[in-house]
Amino acid sequence: GVHELLVLPAGSLLLAVHFYSWPRAAPLVPSTALGVLLLLLSALLAYAGIRRSLRSSSLLLSLCLTLSAFWSGYGVTLLLAGQGALPEPGDARDALLPGLATFALALLLVAVVAFLCREPVLALVASAVSLASAHEVALHSSSSLGPSAVACSHLVVCLLGGYFALGRILFLLTNRKVALPGTDLAEKKAREQGWGSAGGSNPFAAAGLLLNMLPASVFCCRLLGVTHRLFLGHVPWLWAAGTYQIGICVLSYRAMDALMATAFGFTSILSFAGGYCLLYPTWQPEEPSFPTPFLLVFSILFAVLALFLSLQSPLDGLYLLLFVTYCIALACSPRGFFAGGPQGVAGAIFVASALVALVHLYNARARAKIPTGKGAVKALLARSSLLKLRDRPDLHAPYLGYSKYADAEVLAYACSVLASFALTTTGDPQAPLATVVIPWVVVAGGILKLLGGSVAFARGKTLESSAFILYSVMWIIWGLTRYGGLCGTARSFHAAAGIVAFMLFNSFIVFCSLFLNVAWFFYSLTFMLVAGSFLLDAVRALPTGYDTAATLVFGLVSFYCFLSALSSSTFEGFCLPMGGPVVQLSGVGAGTTKCPHLPARKASSVKRIADVLRNGGTCGIPTDTVYVLVAACSRPDAVEKAHRSKRQAQDRPMSLWISSLKQLEPAKHLFTPLLWDFMEAAWPSPISLVIPRGEWVDFLGMKDSAKYVGTPQSVAIRIPDCSVTTHLIDLVGPIVVTSANPTGEADTTHHNQVYAKLGDKVDAVLCGGPSPENVASTVVDCTKIDSGNIGFFRVGIIPKSQV
Repeated sequence: GVHELLVLPAGSLLLAVHFYSWPRAAPLVPSTALGVLLLLLSALLAYAGIRRSLRSSSLLLSLCLTLSAFWSGYGVTLLLAGQGALPEPGDARDALLPGLATFALALLLVAVVAFLCREPVLALVASAVSLASAHEVALHSSSSLGPSAVACSHLVVCLLGGYFALGRILFLLTNRKVALPGTDLAEKKAREQGWGSAGGSNPFAAAGLLLNMLPASVFCCRLLGVTHRLFLGHVPWLWAAGTYQIGICVLSYRAMDALMATAFGFTSILSFAGGYCLLYPTWQPEEPSFPTPFLLVFSILFAVLALFLSLQSPLDGLYLLLFVTYCIALACSPRGFFAGGPQGVAGAIFVASALVALVHLYNARARAKIPTGKGAVKALLARSSLLKLRDRPDLHAPYLGYSKYADAEVLAYACSVLASFALTTTGDPQAPLATVVIPWVVVAGGILKLLGGSVAFARGKTLESSAFILYSVMWIIWGLTRYGGLCGTARSFHAAAGIVAFMLFNSFIVFCSLFLNVAWFFYSLTFMLVAGSFLLDAVRALPTGYDTAATLVFGLVSFYCFLSALSSSTFEGFCLPMGGPVVQLSGVGAGTTKCPHLPARKASSVKRIADVLRNGGTCGIPTDTVYVLVAACSRPDAVEKAHRSKRQAQDRPMSLWISSLKQLEPAKHLFTPLLWDFMEAAWPSPISLVIPRGEWVDFLGMKDSAKYVGTPQSVAIRIPDCSVTTHLIDLVGPIVVTSANPTGEADTTHHNQVYAKLGDKVDAVLCGGPSPENVASTVVDCTKIDSGNIGFFRVGIIPKSQV
């Protein structure tokens, strides 16, 4: 708990020094250096906040993320000033004001909530930083105020941070005896548990909403005449907000809140586009033009998202409607972000973001909640027979049985819609950058889709993630070359070769999606059309209107997928079907219906698997190495069935597993003392011992089926080093084991592969996710152990030296 509280005073100390030495000719810390240092500290602070948040209070998290975003924007502005990019006299003031004003207000909100929630240290830190920002705003607007007031506020933060850090260090050094008041986290934790935290709420939402105030304030300040013009100096604020919102988008997926995550992804696209519009005039005199159809599509996506979000929490849904009006206002005014209409809406967004963030901050910690209308919507939907809301835990049950992330497909589809409609704009070929396409295509189509693909990969959706990542790479490369004016007028064979290679990859994805579902098949197929239009464009054989038609078709298919993913994640009966697989495979997907797949984390699942085994079934189970197929020794018919299911080659005989040596105790007199001691020393571990076959095998109750286990001379036996497996063997007794794959194939390292490889030969699967080790066990030859020799049939995880 010390590190984030040491980062805070470090940054404040830097700023304090900077402001105390301001009036001099040469400042102590040059502004370029200060900018770089602030950027580094902001990264550390964000990391510290996120690390803490996975454990406790969300207020500290909001403070850390907001401050971190503030420092990174501030740092970049100082860098620009230091490099002479803000030459006019009023430029630095114009650049800094919107950001300072926003953070003064945002941190004040955090401070107020911290006071209400009895967190004195947090409240003082937040209010001191807020005061510092407010003083700096005053300093920029009137020259009579000296910079020392700002420095004083920063010093207060330093002292508070130092006090807290000292308290923590004392606490650790004196072995938890001395705790300065306000620094005892254990007492705080107890109090927090008494207050009760909001179940299943997203702790990152408040910080994301506070960041929405930043781009809004940049445009709003221009409207109110606080700043004289919109220019390069405002880009750091806009892009800092966009970058942090992409981060918060990922974190919201971690908090299993897919709808808010999608909303933050959308708002980050707007911030990036705004930043691009302000950057463009620095190398071209005129303002960039905005594609109208595109913004209308964006407003429709926002509206659909708002509708679904209002089912989860009406307050947030209404809040998103402001962004719908913002997009429409942008579409109506040809000057885009520079016009008065959108700036007015930005003012409304600023106020609304502050209020909604306040509600989120307060509700996350307080006992008496501010009503957001969740209950009313639930009551309404409970009456209707058509729409049933999904329950939270069941909502994100992933394909792999366990995942840290919610499903990101909604965002990925929405980005496909955005990117494809952005491509339909016909730009001026002489000045390709004059039309604002790059941020939409690259940020939306590329970066956010890459994020969606990565999250899909983390959830075990291999095909979907490959497709998303492939498409995002294509959007990024094509967007930069075509709309960045890189390929120029000379369109050549090289671009065409790249696109053809890409189309080959995509044709493979189209083929695979046949086995997934109808919607995906059309999604990947229509992308083929878009790629085809790129190809024709590259070889200059593009028929008029073909590219528009192709991208429109792709956009509409993506929009359908977007709606379908949203509705299926919100309601129980699937409203918009994705369709079944076009081609049905015997092993894939059908397994979950015929063959029960049970999660290994639950003791009840292990009990059910034990029942299946006692009744003579064969099951696939996870172990300390790879997945295996097992049968109970006490059921000779099951042992025979397991042997048959493998059509086992003679060189891979089945082995025996026990859960403790007590199971061999009745036959202990049949083992030599040396061998018994070695077994006691070696297990439980991934070491199989091959021991001489003898009368002891008869004690296990396999009767005639014993001939299928081991070879006529010897049997391999071990105690697995895996609590689930040993618990199962405790319930069932000794088991026979064979690898869960047809002879000669690769090892099975995931529970989805078990049914796919063995089909109906397996009666149930215990799902433990991916295997911890993909290497098989070490097999030791102990048949001649009494003469002092051991050999190795196979060296696996455990090296020879350790044995």
